[in-house]
Amino acid sequence: MKTDNYFVTVRDMEEARRFYGEVLMLEMKFDFSQMGMIAYRVGDDEPAIILKDLKKFPDAKPAVWLEVEDVREIYLKLKDCGVKFLSEPFRIKTGWAAEFDDPSGNRLGITDYKAE
Repeated sequence: MKTDNYFVTVRDMEEARRFYGEVLMLEMKFDFSQMGMIAYRVGDDEPAIILKDLKKFPDAKPAVWLEVEDVREIYLKLKDCGVKFLSEPFRIKTGWAAEFDDPSGNRLGITDYKAE
């Protein structure tokens, strides 16, 4: 596993865009604001900070996603260990993902890059 991305929830996407882009001076990695997400690079690191609009994702929480080789395989292994996922693995642009909360309520996710 390795770190994939860091998700931050925002109430006002335009205010967040100004803060992360102009105040923090982070470079935009992608703009999917029409889908409720904008990503910013942090230096030369591959993992990005992804803003997630609460208007489009009202149940979203700040989250850390981990990259795995195969989400569907890891999903089954973690489920066998008692992890309660928020949903079955779902398709994203780059592959598959699944989210769950740790015992303290922190949101985590797993993702792979197996886009078919």
